[in-house]
Amino acid sequence: MNAHYFQHVPFEDLGSIRSWLLAAGYAITRTPFFESATLPRPDQIDLLVVLGGPMSVNDEGRYPWLAVEKKFIRDLITSGKPVLGICLGAQLIACALGAKVYPNAVKEIGWFPVYGVDSGDASVFSFPQSLQVFHWHGETFDLPPQAIRIAKSDHCENQAFQWGRSVIGLQFHLETTPDAARDIVAHCREELISAPSVQNEREILSAGRKQYQAIHDWMGNILSYLV
Repeated sequence: MNAHYFQHVPFEDLGSIRSWLLAAGYAITRTPFFESATLPRPDQIDLLVVLGGPMSVNDEGRYPWLAVEKKFIRDLITSGKPVLGICLGAQLIACALGAKVYPNAVKEIGWFPVYGVDSGDASVFSFPQSLQVFHWHGETFDLPPQAIRIAKSDHCENQAFQWGRSVIGLQFHLETTPDAARDIVAHCREELISAPSVQNEREILSAGRKQYQAIHDWMGNILSYLV
């Protein structure tokens, strides 16, 4: 089995997803778009993970590989293979499926709760009533046609969605480790402008082991569901 991931910047990597994949027996390959846009053959992939990044899905003029990436995502989804998108990755999936991506009313940065949305369908992935998760995003998206909202927050209505049985998009980060949190703060510190939906550096980095373990457990639940 092979899990492939799309990486958009060096400081946003798989985090806790890597250990889950290795424990499950997956080989791991990647496309680092900041170095090369060389794509694998779809038949080489059993799971695709699309990671985050500071760019917008609408920045094709600055990042021409975005158009190639969206087409690949759309084609892989059509093939029925499992796809997980995180933050920018969720926005790319939404865009690839025909939804609009645009600036959110506010930036959402730091540890804030998301709330599970009951789909009424036992076959759809279900989040808990409330879960404290890590956010770092300034854009949001409309739900793609036929997608089901599965989580929301106080600052963003579409926090997570499911499309079919094999595609999940998360606006937030369940894979984040303490090292990853320090890395994104170091590279994107200029975004930490005081606001109700933006925590400061101390608040972000003060999260404890139990907080990280909780989000990693839920990431494991999602991966188990998809595969």
